[in-house]
Amino acid sequence: MSTSSDAASIVSAYADDPDMAELVELFLEELPDRVATIREALGQGDIKKVGQVAHQLKGAGGGYGFPAITEAGLDAEQAAKQTPDDLDQVRRTVDALVDVCNRASLG
Repeated sequence: MSTSSDAASIVSAYADDPDMAELVELFLEELPDRVATIREALGQGDIKKVGQVAHQLKGAGGGYGFPAITEAGLDAEQAAKQTPDDLDQVRRTVDALVDVCNRASLG
């Protein structure tokens, strides 16, 4: 069941840091390309690539103040590595990661 808070924006922990704002904005500008890459890899059944992109997002999410991206990236990376033949599980974790990425904002 969805609640309205599920669709709320996820704001960077650095939203109020003028020194980080530009870097976070650049990260957010690149995020749709990363989302497209992971979706494309999933669609092609390239689970290794799914794991690689999820790993990148896991690291970058924390660095730019988005622990929710880090957590979702970890879940997708683990699913790709531990259960690569369970495409439904990998797809669910990628969908969750994409949802978090789509809600990320500077504030």
